[in-house]
Amino acid sequence: ARAGYSKKPMICFNPLEPSMKNKIITLLLGCLLAGNALAADKQLRIGTLAPKNSLYHRQLMDVGEAWRTAQGAGAKYLVYPDGSQGGEADMVRRMRIGQLQGGLLSVVGLREIEPAIAAFQAMPLMFRNWEEVDYVREKMRPGMEKKFLEKGFVVLAWGDAGWVRFFSKDAAVRPDDYKKMKFFAWGNELEQQEIMKNLGYTPVPLETGDILPAIQTGMINAVPSTPYFALATQIYNSAPNMLDLNWAPIVGALVITKKAWDEMTPEAQNTVREASAKAGAQIRSKARQEVDEAVDAMKKRGLVVNKPNAEQMKEWNDLAERLYPKVRGKLVPAETFDEVVGHLKTYRAGKAK
Repeated sequence: ARAGYSKKPMICFNPLEPSMKNKIITLLLGCLLAGNALAADKQLRIGTLAPKNSLYHRQLMDVGEAWRTAQGAGAKYLVYPDGSQGGEADMVRRMRIGQLQGGLLSVVGLREIEPAIAAFQAMPLMFRNWEEVDYVREKMRPGMEKKFLEKGFVVLAWGDAGWVRFFSKDAAVRPDDYKKMKFFAWGNELEQQEIMKNLGYTPVPLETGDILPAIQTGMINAVPSTPYFALATQIYNSAPNMLDLNWAPIVGALVITKKAWDEMTPEAQNTVREASAKAGAQIRSKARQEVDEAVDAMKKRGLVVNKPNAEQMKEWNDLAERLYPKVRGKLVPAETFDEVVGHLKTYRAGKAK
């Protein structure tokens, strides 16, 4: 061998050497995921069943604009109206896996997070007017919001969408009139469907987007709905009879995941709180006004409003009384049911003085 020469091969860097290549790939993936995480921090995606350009959609856009301004450059806010993200139970699932950060939901979706919320909507004829709804909600709001927070959600605003009325193809004024009809029922509310069956009614489980084609084809012929929703979706064209009875209020809330909330700057949190409180007040005020306007608009286009007389109203109240033992402890936790009843007794006693 020549002096200074060795047969031992020289160790050089090989760009295709497996261990080194894996390290580089891992590093690149880490950078990519970190970039995506930073981008996700500045995205707020909200789902709702509310129609596009409706009062509810417009208020959500106002909240989003306030958040986007406070959060800074690159912040992106998206609202998915018209149930484009599925039913309300679907939206809650999407929030839990991070596909959505929030939703404007009725009790139907909210009870997927916290069952006690059903007290506001699953106790028929319990509330007589909006003043009672507002009183009970404010009394229960701190405790209810705490329960949502414990489940990983922040309640930003409370709203409502009017009273549930019954829209049907044929005229009906008594509870028994509806026993020959097929009712729309929320697909995920199995307990409520069972209660309806036990009372002699026929629920047909569907999602919101299926209501109109179902009533047009005869799959269902009765729909519990707010007047505004019936007008916006044209349900009344196929179900031109409305029972003038405030069966239950549709109560809702704007919620976002605690994860999305914690990722906001303190300034953004304060801004969103203020904007959401304003949006909630607007929704409650305007939605109640739009109920009467929606009924008037539908009457001009052929809607028939059927009002129960005193005898028929007694039959409805008797039905509600038979429902309460089935609702308490099943649809509504017993302690929450009793809390609502207690607040209403206090409120009515004060009004009677």
